[in-house]
Amino acid sequence: MSATVYQAFSQSARQWPENSFLCIVPETAQVYGIPSGEIGYAQMHERIEALKNAYQAAGYGHGHRAGLLLENRPAFFLHWFALNALGVSVVPINADLRSAELEYLVGHSEISIAVALPSHQAVLQAAAKAVSSPLAIIGPDDAPVPAAAPAPLASQPVGTATECALLYTSGTTGRPKGCILTNEYFLHTGNWYANVGGMATLRPGVERMLTPLPLVHMNAMACSTMGMVITGGCLIPLDRFHPRTWWDTVRESRATVVHYLGVMPAILMKAAPTDQDSRHNVRFGFGAGIDRSLHAPFEQRFGLPLLEAWAMTETGSGAVVIANHEPRYIGTSCFGKEEPDVLVKLVGDDGQPAGTNEPGELLVKHAGANPRFGFFSGYLKDEAATQEAWQDGWFHTGDIVMRNEHGHLVFIDRKKNVIRRSGENISAVEVESVLLQHPAVKAAAVAAVPDEVRGDEVLACIVCTTMPDTAAMADLAQDIVKWSLARLAYYKVPGYVAFVEALPLTATNKIQRGELKAKAPTLVGTKACIDTCAMKKRQDVA
Repeated sequence: MSATVYQAFSQSARQWPENSFLCIVPETAQVYGIPSGEIGYAQMHERIEALKNAYQAAGYGHGHRAGLLLENRPAFFLHWFALNALGVSVVPINADLRSAELEYLVGHSEISIAVALPSHQAVLQAAAKAVSSPLAIIGPDDAPVPAAAPAPLASQPVGTATECALLYTSGTTGRPKGCILTNEYFLHTGNWYANVGGMATLRPGVERMLTPLPLVHMNAMACSTMGMVITGGCLIPLDRFHPRTWWDTVRESRATVVHYLGVMPAILMKAAPTDQDSRHNVRFGFGAGIDRSLHAPFEQRFGLPLLEAWAMTETGSGAVVIANHEPRYIGTSCFGKEEPDVLVKLVGDDGQPAGTNEPGELLVKHAGANPRFGFFSGYLKDEAATQEAWQDGWFHTGDIVMRNEHGHLVFIDRKKNVIRRSGENISAVEVESVLLQHPAVKAAAVAAVPDEVRGDEVLACIVCTTMPDTAAMADLAQDIVKWSLARLAYYKVPGYVAFVEALPLTATNKIQRGELKAKAPTLVGTKACIDTCAMKKRQDVA
């Protein structure tokens, strides 16, 4: 039985040496400037071993952390698995992060080395310098530089409880939280996927799983990667979702499973129907958040079931639910019914259990002696937040769910103050903290407004030090957005900037989130609200 991710991969490399582990399609290869084609398990394992030996010779070991800013490239897997063999935890870094975000991540995670693309090394080095954090930075093909300090846990064995990765959530009341994820977390996720069955059955040594989702998120890093590692399948990581060429890529890559975000079906349905729509090898899609009105039409048109699921970075597969059996109650936002190893409780605002078809906060835990089995180990440097999330022995998800008359779970809304744009969770507080640093901004509050394609869009209510006249609002809004694009990932930047006289505040001067949420949609289209959505594009790193 494997005790680490590295061991699980090694076992599959022995069992399926000739199978392809990775397929890099030509489109992704062109974007990344790397060779296209397939990389087998045995070939990958040989490269991992060489890299593992290089890291070990350089002094890296149990208790060190290493940042990986490598996008969805093969190098990500090489460095992750090689470092995992030594007990080094990896911290995936989103290439869209900017200075303020990188400074926080580098300082908080205390990574001692980062493997980064050449185009991002300068900004990463500047972030480390800004927080006085010593950080060695190498490229994906460079030899590891000597470790600055001995491995903190060198005397302890590497095993299932060893930290495998540190993934950052959006954060709902402050800075992003670092979720500590062990080898057990990743192994259980892979084994769950390999054995969940039903409409989501993975055939050992056969599946080809295509994902456009980023490896900085739990879905791609844990579900997709580990599902394929455990079953000897082929992972097809795309650089991102390309709507115009999606079905061509699906067909050419011979994908049998696809992972999706709710926004993707909405975009694909906008394309004109063709006689090629259902010509593919995909057996099912795995994802969450599809518009309930599009679910049935999508399946009918494209000829594959979209299996809605629920999980969080914190829960992993310790408490995952998926609609992988009929009836799936398509068109109701149903995500299935929990298996016996997952316990679920729905609680109303009064703390009492919610009845049938009554909304309540979703509380979960794993069945058996260890209610936290398969979950994250905690939030790095924030034991208080960890304990709060686990109050009364249940993990409080912050999601509002109801159970229908058939016992299946239906997603209603998010209780947490998070904006979800195109599958990215955006912390309002994080965006506000950056906006407040702009010289023209006296106060700022951020809320979600509906967007047909992206689900949510970011709207910022701005109180200025000197209120601009109507003619000057557009220029100031553009300046604020340009300024923000240099400090935040593009998707977090406001798509609308509304100039207001005052923010809705409580008696203690805290933002009244409920009132703000209700007010935000009414501002769109008014003279004092500037549409800046067209400015929200990926920014090149200087």
